[in-house]
Amino acid sequence: QVQLVESGGGLVQPGGSLRLSCAASGFRFSNYGMSWYRQAPGKERELVATISSTADKTNYADSVKGRFTISRDNAKNTVNLQMNSLQPEDTAVYYCMRRVGSLWGQGTQVTVSS
Repeated sequence: QVQLVESGGGLVQPGGSLRLSCAASGFRFSNYGMSWYRQAPGKERELVATISSTADKTNYADSVKGRFTISRDNAKNTVNLQMNSLQPEDTAVYYCMRRVGSLWGQGTQVTVSS
């Protein structure tokens, strides 16, 4: 079954860190660029970070540059998002996405609050 399953979300205080993971199955993961998106309540879904199939290229939204790091492990079929210095405005549902074919995971909730 072709699918993406996110994990690692939760409640964290401002300034804290979380690491999201996305497990891919049912396709040759190493062939595809991957992305993380997020959607806050009442807002449109926005691109957070992208990584190429071989991890030689990454891109970030201006709002997360210097705080978030996207990485992947093609041996484990996972793509990760390390999030540091989290702020309340980072609160959103975070989605993993395979860029070709627009395959989405179910999302994982991240809440930043004191």
